[in-house]
Amino acid sequence: MINYKPTDWLITTFGIKKADTLRQLMPAIIVVCAYTTTIVYIETTWLHLSEKHPLRNFGTLQTLLSFVISMLLVFRTNTAYDRWWEGRKLWGALVNNSRNLAVKLNAMLPHNDAKNRSFFRKLIPLFAVALQQHLQAETTRLALDTEDHPEIPDLDHTKHVPNQVASLLATKLNLLYREGVLTGDQMILLNGELQSFLDVCGACERIKNTPIPYSYSTFIKKFIFVYTITLPFGLAFTLHYLLVPIVGFVFYVMASLEMIAGEIEDPFGNDPNDLPMKKMAANIEKNVVDILR
Repeated sequence: MINYKPTDWLITTFGIKKADTLRQLMPAIIVVCAYTTTIVYIETTWLHLSEKHPLRNFGTLQTLLSFVISMLLVFRTNTAYDRWWEGRKLWGALVNNSRNLAVKLNAMLPHNDAKNRSFFRKLIPLFAVALQQHLQAETTRLALDTEDHPEIPDLDHTKHVPNQVASLLATKLNLLYREGVLTGDQMILLNGELQSFLDVCGACERIKNTPIPYSYSTFIKKFIFVYTITLPFGLAFTLHYLLVPIVGFVFYVMASLEMIAGEIEDPFGNDPNDLPMKKMAANIEKNVVDILR
C-alpha cells in the first residue's frame, strides 16, 4: 500500500507514481485526443451544417448522459471502497484477536512452560501468514523457524491451509485442557479469539470470491467508451480545437474512477493500493513474540 502525506498538495498533485492512473492511461488519452482532433477537423472544415442540424444539438444528449454516468461511477467507487474498507477492518480484527489470544495464553500458561509458549508463538502468527498466502493464492511452503517442532506437522497445501492452522491451535488447546494445564473456564475465554480467526478468514473469502458482477463492470466500461467517442460530435462547432484537451481530461477522470474501483474491489492482491497483508502479518508475529517471550 502506498504511504503518502495527504496534506502535501504539491507532491500529491504533481507527482506521478507507478500506481497513478495518469501514467497508465496516457496512451489511451493520446488516442482519444487524436480522435477528437480528427472529428473537430472534419466537422469544422468539411461539414457546413445549419444551425438547426441535429448534430449541432448533440450536446444536449451528452448533458443528459453525464448525469447518468456520474451516478453510475459514484455507485461503482463507493461499492469498491466498501469492499476495501471491510477487508481492512477484518485484518484489523485479526491483529487485535491475535494479540488478545497471546495475552490470555501468556497469563494462563506457566512461565516456565517454554515448549507450549514456543508453539503458540509460532502458530498464532502463522495463521495470518497462511491467510495472506491463501487469499493471494500462493503455494509456497510455509517456513516456521530453525528450531525443531515435531508437534507441528507439515501443512498440506492442497487443502485449506488456514483451516489446518486453526485446527492445530484448537487441538493443542484441547490437549492442554485434558492435561490439566488449562481449566474449562480458561478454554471458554480462549474460544472467542480462536473462533474469530476462521470468521475473519470466511469474511475475506467472501470478498475475494464475490467480485462485482461482470455485466455491471463491462456496462460501465462500454458506457464510458461510447460517451467519450460521441462527446466531440455536438461540441466541435462551439469549442473547436479547445475541445481536444477537454475530452482528454473527461476521459481521464471517468476512466481513472473505473480503474481505481477495479483495483480496490479486490483488496487482497498485489496492487500498490491493496492491503499490506504481509506487513500486518509481520506485525502480528512481532507482537505475539513479544507477549509470549
